[in-house]
Amino acid sequence: MTTEPATAPVTGPIRVLIADDQMMVREGFSVLLGAQPDIEVAGEAVNGREAVERAAALRPDVVLMDIRMPEMSGIEATRRITTDSDTRVLVLTTFDLDEYVYQALRAGASGFLLKDASASQLAEGVRVVASGEALLAPTVTRRLIAEFSRMGGAPKPPARARVGELTERETEVLALIAQGLSNAEIAEHLTIAESTIKTHVSRVLVKLGLRDRTQAAIFAYEARLVTPS
Repeated sequence: MTTEPATAPVTGPIRVLIADDQMMVREGFSVLLGAQPDIEVAGEAVNGREAVERAAALRPDVVLMDIRMPEMSGIEATRRITTDSDTRVLVLTTFDLDEYVYQALRAGASGFLLKDASASQLAEGVRVVASGEALLAPTVTRRLIAEFSRMGGAPKPPARARVGELTERETEVLALIAQGLSNAEIAEHLTIAESTIKTHVSRVLVKLGLRDRTQAAIFAYEARLVTPS
């Protein structure tokens, strides 16, 4: 069994598709990202349906996806894009505690950014997602996942049953991922090498068929390996 992540990090310029129904937002993000030497704006989309079509045609590394768009929601567009390709989706939202954001994360998004993010935050978010990681570290993301997981009620039987596929150590690592800890922080917490943690994380993703750490965190909350605080 491979221990490598399902999606390899991008090696060349990061190609980005910007999907938003507001022209000013698209143009603003295009200018900000286009100024980065390692990022290339591959195209734009004005609604969810066009985002799916353009993602299929252009095969960008990352899609910046507005949640609320005409024709097709950003949630459904995210689900279709992440199901049919290795393209990663970074959701754009106006409010940090937005129920639709949680739905987008469950649909396959690798993280989210607020629309008022600075140029440096926007570029770094794209780089993090393109590298094969998830934009999970910010406290606001942990709070969002915890909040909407708390609303979910009892553990979901399929998620709880699949925990049995993991070893005791992998289950422990999964719970720590859900708390927003990095590999280095998990290694320090468990007093083992960071390289070993990377192997455990990769095995967790492969065994559970998850795309990244965001999906792993949501799985852990739904299986009630961790309890929202």
